[in-house]
Amino acid sequence: MKIAFASKDNIYVNQHFGWCKEFYIYEIIGNEYTFLRAVDSSLEIDDEIEKLSYKIECLEDSDILYVQQIGPKASMMVKSCKIFPMQSSRENEKIVDILEQLIKMQENPPIWMRRLLQQ
Repeated sequence: MKIAFASKDNIYVNQHFGWCKEFYIYEIIGNEYTFLRAVDSSLEIDDEIEKLSYKIECLEDSDILYVQQIGPKASMMVKSCKIFPMQSSRENEKIVDILEQLIKMQENPPIWMRRLLQQ
């Protein structure tokens, strides 16, 4: 399961999806997570739909997108690309804490996670 985090620093989830300049991609396999890469998403595009499409393309093969905020249109576009958008429950949530929560959730996964794990 690959997770893309919208972050300024690769420590906290602290970026709005549409404004994010870089996504940090992690992978969870079993009970461990690994940092894979940082993906530049800083290209400036004026048209909103084109900008959102570009941001989604930057997520490549991610299964989950974790952001501080995401608008309804962007959320629908992300879902249509088979990426599950998640919004941080609090400001400056640590990426490692989220990864550990996702690992624990695998023990008794919610429906959306079961679908990801079965792929």
